[in-house]
Amino acid sequence: MMKIALIGYGEVGRILAEDLRERGHATAAFDLKLRGAAGEPMREHALRCGVTLADGPVAAVREAELVVSAVTASQAVPVAEAIAPGLARDAFVLDLNSASPGAKVRAAAVVDGAGARYVEGAVMTSVPPYRIKVPLLLGGAHAAALAPRLQALGFAPKVASAQLGVASATKMCRSVMIKGFEAMVIESFTAARHYGVEDAVLASLAETFPGIDWERQAAYFFQRVIEHGRRRSEEVREVAVTVEEAGLAPCSAAGTAERQAWMADLADQGVFGQRGASGFARSADWRVEADRILAHLESKR
Repeated sequence: MMKIALIGYGEVGRILAEDLRERGHATAAFDLKLRGAAGEPMREHALRCGVTLADGPVAAVREAELVVSAVTASQAVPVAEAIAPGLARDAFVLDLNSASPGAKVRAAAVVDGAGARYVEGAVMTSVPPYRIKVPLLLGGAHAAALAPRLQALGFAPKVASAQLGVASATKMCRSVMIKGFEAMVIESFTAARHYGVEDAVLASLAETFPGIDWERQAAYFFQRVIEHGRRRSEEVREVAVTVEEAGLAPCSAAGTAERQAWMADLADQGVFGQRGASGFARSADWRVEADRILAHLESKR
């Protein structure tokens, strides 16, 4: 059995906690939200799953053999700096954050400088359907050493490269497409709903891309962005940085980040209803959410 620390106890952290505790591993966790009222669902979850909540990042990682960092994209390097003083020598730090290759290199320098072993992890699709077995690319000098340990824990890792940044670049370049696809569907379908041409647009898309269930895909995209738009917008800002690091102007990524953040702002304003313990109410029809957006825009005219 391993002693594992989770830094970040949001959706991903809680899923990993459930699966790791089910396998009997001692699991500690820390999240900044634990310090406020927003942390109550986290505290209830930890109590139910037998996860030890720490009062700070250093306390959480002390004596841990494996530390998993799963926070918002912009916090990858600050988390590495925060946990460094508490890291055990030779402990593995698995950074699952959707950060640019440059950010991963900076985080690795902090962790390795503290005597631990940094491994970048690129989560290649949505976690909930796969849970701990979500496809995971590993990168860095210690990736090959960590891979069999992760596999024994129930993860589905694959070593991408011993060079830092390769795994992250793979994920981030994919995200230009995937997160951009979400933003395009929301923009296209909401505008089509306004003009009353959504059925014609759907029919045309079905003819061009017959392998996609557009009704189902649109409902999924709307709900994921409503629920996680803030986190996604931060991730796509890191995607834009990744594109810039390649020397390109991030035209698509920048626009996607703006649309995702805009949806998050609407969610915060209550446009999609009030968030409950299990998130927003989910609709099987994307038109319900598009109509809410259009009604909100009309009210602002």
